[in-house]
Amino acid sequence: MTPEFIYNQTTSLAHRKKFAQFFTPQFIADLMVDWLSGNDGLYNVLEPAFGLGIFSRTLLSRSSNLFIKGFEVDKKIYDYAQTEFSGCENVNLQLQDYMYNDWENKYDGIICNPPYFKFHDYDNKKIIAEIEDRLSCKLTGFTNLYTLFLLKSIYQLNPNGRCAYIVPSEFFNSDYGKLVKAHLIKTNTLRYILVFDFEENIFDDSITTACIILCANDTATDKLQFVNIHSSGDLERCYNIIKGYPATSNYAKVYSIDEVRPDDKWKTYYQCQDSKATFNHLVPFSSYAKVMRGIATGANDYFTFNISKAKKYGINEKYLLPCVCRSADVKGCIFTDLNFKALKDFDKKVFLLNAENADDKYVNDYIKKGEDEGVDKKYLTASRNPWYALEKRPSSPIWVSVFNRNGLRFVRNEAGVSNLTTFHCIYLHNNIFSNVSIDLFFAYLLTDTARHIFEENAREYGNGLQKFEPNDLNRSMMLNVSLLPEVVKTQIVTLYGQYVQVEGDTAIIKQIDDILAEHFMR
Repeated sequence: MTPEFIYNQTTSLAHRKKFAQFFTPQFIADLMVDWLSGNDGLYNVLEPAFGLGIFSRTLLSRSSNLFIKGFEVDKKIYDYAQTEFSGCENVNLQLQDYMYNDWENKYDGIICNPPYFKFHDYDNKKIIAEIEDRLSCKLTGFTNLYTLFLLKSIYQLNPNGRCAYIVPSEFFNSDYGKLVKAHLIKTNTLRYILVFDFEENIFDDSITTACIILCANDTATDKLQFVNIHSSGDLERCYNIIKGYPATSNYAKVYSIDEVRPDDKWKTYYQCQDSKATFNHLVPFSSYAKVMRGIATGANDYFTFNISKAKKYGINEKYLLPCVCRSADVKGCIFTDLNFKALKDFDKKVFLLNAENADDKYVNDYIKKGEDEGVDKKYLTASRNPWYALEKRPSSPIWVSVFNRNGLRFVRNEAGVSNLTTFHCIYLHNNIFSNVSIDLFFAYLLTDTARHIFEENAREYGNGLQKFEPNDLNRSMMLNVSLLPEVVKTQIVTLYGQYVQVEGDTAIIKQIDDILAEHFMR
């Protein structure tokens, strides 16, 4: 049994999640070690997030002429690792935070599976300030910790040194990632980005899609190669691609470093983006509508109500805002007053406390209860005045789900209720595109054509999971349906009316798709 297996069996999932401990499979460690071993001058190696030392074990199994330094912040796993490497003079393990230590040292090889923490899970202000000062770069406060590990490690490479990181690929396609990518390009060390198929999870307990970033501090090439890994066969091919460095491979998408732009979603460099080649008359989605996230309360358990909870605390319904709180409560693509009433009658949570300017004893008692429980001191509530005020977000006529496995899910909000962040809000503009009715617009959103074009802007996670942030949708393209002849618009709206009567009839949506193909396909 491997040390990782034993540790997982004897350590709670809560502890492992607290320290973002997702262990690297051996076949991934082998590939990453292969890259480091390609440096003929490899002697001193750094493992910044040591864990149980799978990279060090793999390296030492190939060469005993290495000196390895490791950093670890979790005392429990540090003790496990110390036992595992007891008597091994090649390994020097430090119980310290890598981000604040060892800046003065350089290495021939650095290899890492860094902790995956989002900006609110670590002391982002302090660490980002340290990175910005040391590297003379600019980053946003939303930067994930694993990218900071990567930037620091590249800084610590000796001439001809090599670096191998396995990280989530989401920063390639996110807003905060633009500044990270800009600095990566500036270092001129990126050599390979190996992107794993989005239907495979590298880590059993993590939904995030992984990629391997291989860097070299040399002048052997100015090429960056993107390689998609869909199967074990592709993985085998990667060993040969890496072995052939600095030659380029026919199996990779190859770019000069100066061709790769930080403001682009990097999925455009490794995935097929074909909507512009397939359709005429594409316009930004923001031409027609604006997408905003739903209401963020900062404390859903406190702010959400069902009828029984309202009765328990004596809260009159006039102090409650009708709201869909869970995407699972919305079954179809049309949400009506009857649907809302059914949820209410089944005692689902379909209200938010709307207590601002309320003059009611029971409401005031409930506010006091929140203060006694520290709800007013939470991240979002502490920034509001008063702390229990809801975000000013009018109900939107259309919702779109945030996470999706089977393509984007749009919902027509005929009930006119609000929604939490489980859905994004879509608000139509009143502008030159206003000759498109909401029925026509929503009918378009239901089509496979619309989903296909949108998916080019999705953020990819494991097991086929996609996520769209509001700006991903705002920046997406869509067909300029305002150009359709009026008779065709009427035809689509009529078909949509039929679909509403028999919701779920895909044959009707297929007819709309066919109409769009006739008028917009190249």
